[in-house]
Amino acid sequence: MVTDFIIAILWSISPLGEAKLGIPFGLLKGLNIYLVFLFCFIANVLVFPLMMFFLDKVNHYFLRWNFYKKSAIYVARKAKVGSGDKIKKYGFWGLMFFVMLPLPGTGVYAGSIATYLFKIERKKAFLANTIGIFFSSLMIWIPSVLKIKGIF
Repeated sequence: MVTDFIIAILWSISPLGEAKLGIPFGLLKGLNIYLVFLFCFIANVLVFPLMMFFLDKVNHYFLRWNFYKKSAIYVARKAKVGSGDKIKKYGFWGLMFFVMLPLPGTGVYAGSIATYLFKIERKKAFLANTIGIFFSSLMIWIPSVLKIKGIF
């Protein structure tokens, strides 16, 4: 049981799944539906300060390596082209709705990169990311719980 909670939390921290994968995993393993939501949500929220630390303090060291630099430029271009105009135009609300979409590539990792690229105020960005993660997690949690309970 503890191992399943840890795996659900690790999925929620992972850029491959975030809480969008951690929540269904925990629910399918039969864990408490409320604790799964809470732990996966909190784990996903903690990604934002970790990403900001990485982007502020560590990123410039890695930019010395050509492979990393090319990858970072590629990610930055995709972020600016994909939804950059909307996030820049709508600021807090644009960032919140972007993170809230329960689709691949729209979670807190992308929201953190957008915060960094567009120089959005950190406190507002953290709040926008947290609200977005909450609603995204809710959009995954409710149908998953209904399916497991046999209602959906």
